[in-house]
Amino acid sequence: MKDILNIQITDREWFRPFGPSILADYQHEYLEHGHSFPFMLHVYKIRPEKRPSLYRVNHVDDTGRLQTVTREENPLYYHLVFAFHCKTRNPGHSQHKLQRNGPIVCNPGEAVDCFTRTRMDVLVIGPFIVLKAV
Repeated sequence: MKDILNIQITDREWFRPFGPSILADYQHEYLEHGHSFPFMLHVYKIRPEKRPSLYRVNHVDDTGRLQTVTREENPLYYHLVFAFHCKTRNPGHSQHKLQRNGPIVCNPGEAVDCFTRTRMDVLVIGPFIVLKAV
């Protein structure tokens, strides 16, 4: 999955890690730190028994740049991650910034522009889901 994201969307080096978004209620089970952070500002060790389920975001030093997700902080994103958890039994997934040959995407127009210039399949903006024609 890292290779697909790097090649099709971000065009970045293979060694650059992604960060985990984890439902805050499960953070203590997956990471060796208990503070919630809604922004990817801190890096924490991933618990050894959970590394296989977070292998896409596990750095070479067994850490992850964490983003915790709560219903109160970001209800739409919470429901997306929660739906992923219900389907996979995994409360965390890979996430990263949208950016390709330019600055980080900061608004819906820039997100749509990035979507049209890359091989991204789906774009979710708030309650809207955009699919590329196949």
